[in-house]
Amino acid sequence: MTAELPSAPLITDERNGLIYVQYSSAKEDVYLDPIRSLISKDLSEPYSIYVFRYFLFQWGDLCFMALDAKTHDLRGVVVCKLEYHRSGTYRGYIAMLAVEEEFRGKGIATSLVQSSILSMKEKGADEVILETEVTNTASLRLYQRLGFLRTKRLHRYYLNGNTAFRLALYLKEGVSLKEPRDDLNPHMMDQYYDE
Repeated sequence: MTAELPSAPLITDERNGLIYVQYSSAKEDVYLDPIRSLISKDLSEPYSIYVFRYFLFQWGDLCFMALDAKTHDLRGVVVCKLEYHRSGTYRGYIAMLAVEEEFRGKGIATSLVQSSILSMKEKGADEVILETEVTNTASLRLYQRLGFLRTKRLHRYYLNGNTAFRLALYLKEGVSLKEPRDDLNPHMMDQYYDE
């Protein structure tokens, strides 16, 4: 494809011939379809174009891509968001993670997730959560290695009827998950108390 890079590489992985970049909506015409295609092959949930636009256009700075260093073809992607949650936390969410099958086992998913966590942490996230199928042992191992804890079992969570684990990574000590916080965005307070 040899597309123009969306932004300067954050990491160069010479061993695997990859570069890691932040998603840029300015280049969405080049990477939106490859992202949709890769995620559709990898994940059991069907996502519409609107779901991808929701995440990528609002939180593109939290989404990272692993690209072939020469051709800039997409090899892996993580899609995330960060917003205030009714629990009173500033919550990051890893919505989608996918790596091309022939590139798995090379640390690409770990690098993508670490980049997104670091970006969310720099923006003040209290925690990062996600869901993954209970049968996805590779995903569970990856997230547990990064410090995520299983917090809930969600029965028949996915459209295919599969059960999921909710995983959480707590980034700040002393953040109460049950009490409202004083430093919430005032515009979000109504949402917090309404839910």
